[in-house]
Amino acid sequence: MQDDNLPWQLALVFAPLSLLSLGGGQSVIADINKQVVDLHGWMSQADFVDLFAISRAAPGPGSLLSTLVGWRIDGLAGALVASLAYFLPSSLIAFAVSRIWTRRQGRAWQGILEQGLAPLATGLILSGAFTVLLSSSGTVSIFLIVAASAAIFILWPKLNPLPVLLAAGLAQVAIGALT
Repeated sequence: MQDDNLPWQLALVFAPLSLLSLGGGQSVIADINKQVVDLHGWMSQADFVDLFAISRAAPGPGSLLSTLVGWRIDGLAGALVASLAYFLPSSLIAFAVSRIWTRRQGRAWQGILEQGLAPLATGLILSGAFTVLLSSSGTVSIFLIVAASAAIFILWPKLNPLPVLLAAGLAQVAIGALT
């Protein structure tokens, strides 16, 4: 795509999302998807899911997705702009808030704020998970495997996720081989 405004448009997409990324980059996956696929039409849903899979498989932060999306849309310049727009605003705010937070350690409002932000972050992360789940093949088996995996983590929250994820993957492969 050759559009002189693409870097500016990428910055306008990713900077606000940076400020919403409570709970980490996973919390704005649904919003990134809506912006780049539905609103701007910069890529297809399949392209987005592919980039999401690469961002999860690659070492480093899960929010690498912003860099990959920027790269896919506008090459190296897009990757740099999307990365800076996504990481810089929230990093500056986190730095400023951490200084204020430590100066006022032990205040009652801190506990209230932490308790209020936890469900918000959880909801944002779940919306991203649902977006990716709905973008998958959409078979009943995938929904059942996700539900079973979630139930396992709810019942045994300290369980190492790797064996559960491996079992879920193997279950989907087995189901795929049977159909």
